[in-house]
Amino acid sequence: MKRPKLKKASKRMTCHKRFKIQKKVREHHRKLRKEARKRGHKKSRKDPGVPNSAPFKEALLREAELRKQRLEELKQQQKLDRQKEQEAKRKLGTNPAVESSNGTPVNEELGQDKTKNTTKSSKQNPKKLYCQELKKVIEASDVVLEVLDARDPLGCRCPQVEEAIVQAGHKKLILVLNKSDLVPKENLESWLNYLEKELPTVVFKASTHLKDKGKLIKMKKAAQFKSTVCFGKKGLMKLLRGFQETSGKAICVGVIGFPNVGKSSIINSLKQEQICSVGVSMGLTRNMQVVPLDKRITIIDSPSFIVSPLNSASALAMRSPASIEVVKPMEAASAILSQADARQVVLKYTVPDYKNPLEFFTLLAQRRGLHQKGGSPNMEAAARLLWSEWTGATLGYYCQPPISWTCSSHFNESTMAAMKLGFNMEELDKNNAHSIQVIRGSRLASSILFQSSGLTNGIIDENDIPEKLSKQKEQQEEDSDSDQESLDGEEADENSTFSSAEEKGEALPEAFQAGEFGNQEARSLFLDKITEDDDAYDFSADYV
Repeated sequence: MKRPKLKKASKRMTCHKRFKIQKKVREHHRKLRKEARKRGHKKSRKDPGVPNSAPFKEALLREAELRKQRLEELKQQQKLDRQKEQEAKRKLGTNPAVESSNGTPVNEELGQDKTKNTTKSSKQNPKKLYCQELKKVIEASDVVLEVLDARDPLGCRCPQVEEAIVQAGHKKLILVLNKSDLVPKENLESWLNYLEKELPTVVFKASTHLKDKGKLIKMKKAAQFKSTVCFGKKGLMKLLRGFQETSGKAICVGVIGFPNVGKSSIINSLKQEQICSVGVSMGLTRNMQVVPLDKRITIIDSPSFIVSPLNSASALAMRSPASIEVVKPMEAASAILSQADARQVVLKYTVPDYKNPLEFFTLLAQRRGLHQKGGSPNMEAAARLLWSEWTGATLGYYCQPPISWTCSSHFNESTMAAMKLGFNMEELDKNNAHSIQVIRGSRLASSILFQSSGLTNGIIDENDIPEKLSKQKEQQEEDSDSDQESLDGEEADENSTFSSAEEKGEALPEAFQAGEFGNQEARSLFLDKITEDDDAYDFSADYV
């Protein structure tokens, strides 16, 4: 009988080849183990368990078994709960006409609840939440610390909040000059003399690097934190403890202020632990946080003030957090630049003289290597960089105090005297003088002179917050979406020419900007200008 042909080729191989492959695999595994040993990766050792010589071994084993049983029971219970939920969902899906006791379908009720929760969370304006939390902090506190940035102390004061504290009655207000190491000593002394006439003022410099909660720093690493030591802590603690002793009861201390003045950093410095979240971005604290300092003193951290839109452009740029406000970097940076001394800005950023903010942003972008695709300078990135530096805690600038002292409208002689009652002012003056001597302030030549816009108005009542802006933005977005959908191919090409011309730095004609012509006439004029410029290109010349 003829032997049938095999459909598939045999997978059998010679013994020599098979043994060779096995040898290579063993060598590869040996190599991997050797490399792991060099890197320090060791095998995880098995749990040796309780040794026989240990006392109460049987009791320990029984406890371990009971723990295992509890965990298994808990897992099974969770599994059963999940199964029940899934079955309930399936029943609701199959029987949509199942009605509740009120007569409405169950699915509709669930849907309504979900929509209510989502609408509540979406409708909650963060500004309103900030106002609510700030009111809670002012009501709960006996002493209020208003934190000011020493670079612009007058611009960090909010008259509306101070007036609310005065009207609340039986509350003390203390001004804390934080970031005092970023201004010259002469300027710090003049500001201290100006503010002390009205309210008790403390010179402070918060520490930026602190140990985490529950962890200890070793003695070897303590030398790293010498440059970031807190100054003014003893003076502030003595002032608060003295007031607590005179009042004879436990006190609550509320910490308030505009964003990025260092409220949370001051609390962390007093507690010597990183309890409150701290960062470069503005408006990190969104809810009040209670921190017990000791048995008699409790500190309350609060969210920042809400800036009124009626303030000047520079005040809005410096005091409005980006997490709440939709601030354009170009506008904010140009407003800051208009208030700063141009000569000192040129020396600080090592750029040539500039005529307008746009020219400065181009020079700064070229200096810092901020370029767009194609090599053109990224002016928006340069503006964002300048804005972040001026609102951060590294740049040294200062403001001159007013020549003549004038009392604020919400204060009078009786209120100022009442605010200073219960505090040891002589001891406070000594501590302030000592901290000014110890603090290493910036040089007058290296810091930039800034023109302060005065007191910054804030919003306390949540009803005063305008809600029209969000509706206008939504309408604008909807209009832009509908316009983009209705565009034809020719109009899209024209828009691309406009965008390319803007990227190159060519300005639109004045007639087009002012809106004197219709859209078609203005666009045709502009396109004719672009074609003329293209024809005028000299191909014989070499452009570098």
